[in-house]
Amino acid sequence: MDNAKVEAFVNKALGDLGSALTAALVVIGDKVGLYKAMAGAGPLTPAELAKRTDTNERCVREWLSAQAAAEYVTYDAKTKRYELPDEHAAALADDESPACVLGGFQGMTSAMKAEPKVAEAFKHGHGVGWHEHDPGLFIGTERFFRPGYNAHLVGEWIPSLRGVKEKLEKGATVADVGCGHGASTIIMAKAFPKSTFVGFDYHQPSIDAATEKARAAGVGDRVRFEVGAAKSYPGKYDMVAFFDCLHDMGDPTGAAAHVRESLKPDGTWLLVEPFANDDVESNLNPVGRVFYSVSTLVCTQASLAQEVGTALGAQAGEARLRDIVTKAGFTQFRRATETPFNLIFEVRA
Repeated sequence: MDNAKVEAFVNKALGDLGSALTAALVVIGDKVGLYKAMAGAGPLTPAELAKRTDTNERCVREWLSAQAAAEYVTYDAKTKRYELPDEHAAALADDESPACVLGGFQGMTSAMKAEPKVAEAFKHGHGVGWHEHDPGLFIGTERFFRPGYNAHLVGEWIPSLRGVKEKLEKGATVADVGCGHGASTIIMAKAFPKSTFVGFDYHQPSIDAATEKARAAGVGDRVRFEVGAAKSYPGKYDMVAFFDCLHDMGDPTGAAAHVRESLKPDGTWLLVEPFANDDVESNLNPVGRVFYSVSTLVCTQASLAQEVGTALGAQAGEARLRDIVTKAGFTQFRRATETPFNLIFEVRA
């Protein structure tokens, strides 16, 4: 036993414990408006921040100390004031910023609430359905993915598909399968007013939320949301889109086969999945850590709870995705583009 290595690992574990606790404090700071009140405000005392947010000064003081220890805010020992740097505010105080991480913290702290169910699922292997999670997971997931979709979907991902942007500009029909709260659907509808969009999801509360969001965004005349499964949604489309959801499905090959049936002769399947390399060792990095962890709590469990239970996981990688798509009858599979967090594929019959 190397005691130095034991000590080093304990220190690492303590750091991870601090990170887990910080996640809860980020959600609190978001929920009660502390980050937004600090953004652009310069150095503040706990009392000043409490007054700005109508919160308890003693609670705020402890929260600020924890945030300073985590290096989320800075602390000036001479003035006893705390400040949220502008660069941090972009990630913690602005839902529209491409750097926003608030949804990730909200979604993952909500996913942690399913720990007893997931632990039991380790024993019986029957999984934990998406609908069995805390509702905060659904809200947080939409908040987490929306900044990336805003930053890349219209400007980069769709133009990377051969001829699709032109079709959408002229007027096309699009199915967004596994749409959740409809962020991707609404973004596309805003960008391509001559096209019509249908979002499908098996989760009725998400369909209700997406419908309300489309109405609020002013695209309710061109977007509708329906309860529908990936293997049976109706209609024929110029484009079918799957955003970060194929790996969650119990039967991804069956879902891919239905996509092929639902595409028009010259149609395109836009398949977006979490970034992953094909081998485990190449995914042992900060991004892989997050994706493997959420996959353990949510993605793999969701698949195991469905028919077939393929359980691709959030780190499926291009080779496994290609195999799924090929088995479903597609002959064209191309990595169209990528980001540090996503792989974007163009799939055609």
